[in-house]
Amino acid sequence: MTSTMLAASVAGIGYWGNGLPSWEAARAYLADGSLVPDPPRRPSPQLLAPNERRRAPETVAVALEVAMAACAAAGRDPASLPSVFASTHGDLSITDYMCSTLVDEPRTISPTRFHNSVHNAAAGYWTIGAGAMAPATAISAFDATFAQGLLEAMVQVASGSDAVLLVAYDSTASGPLALTSPSQGLLGGALVLVREHLPGRPRLVVGLHEAGQGNGVTPAGALATLAKGNAMTPMLPLFEALGGAGTRAHLFAGPGRILEVGIATH
Repeated sequence: MTSTMLAASVAGIGYWGNGLPSWEAARAYLADGSLVPDPPRRPSPQLLAPNERRRAPETVAVALEVAMAACAAAGRDPASLPSVFASTHGDLSITDYMCSTLVDEPRTISPTRFHNSVHNAAAGYWTIGAGAMAPATAISAFDATFAQGLLEAMVQVASGSDAVLLVAYDSTASGPLALTSPSQGLLGGALVLVREHLPGRPRLVVGLHEAGQGNGVTPAGALATLAKGNAMTPMLPLFEALGGAGTRAHLFAGPGRILEVGIATH
């Protein structure tokens, strides 16, 4: 089985990971192994007011940071873009807190943490902070989350959207959930995908295929070393290819399915 091929240009890229607080830092690391000295421990998205920035969970902070970076690189108004937010687990630290508190002291549940426990929390912060009235989609598909998020964004472009923002992110798991849904560190990536051809910018062509011999998932490379087992590492083969490590990536898209992504620059 091979799906219809979908195409879109990458107008802007955002990235934030352990030790690599920008796409420029990630590209430098891929090129020569250089790291940013004394990198920040967590993003500080300027989209939020200072008080909200301090209170925002790491998942929201990293999602907004990479989303703003991708929009800035693309020269696009964040308020004008429909968006797809993809997270494997949402915020498992908050989920663990909610579960343990409900067991031990249910009346002490924090309203703020409860507010941030929903899977589309980052999308909500984004639409409010950016003033975005365009549709926002939140996706979770376990190990296939990034591939399905990318596929959703590409379909939206093919269906008539001039440009779509894709944001992918995950953070550290804690408590009993870490045994069944492991994840470490903080990782986020964003792409602004546009329908038009952009000279000198990467153009993605994707198709959904059955997994088979010679058609396996592309292993993550250098960036995965710093990602330390984050649940969003399935996105890294594409970001590594966009950073100059190749022209093709095969992403896990679900049982028996591979999302093949070809990259061309014209």
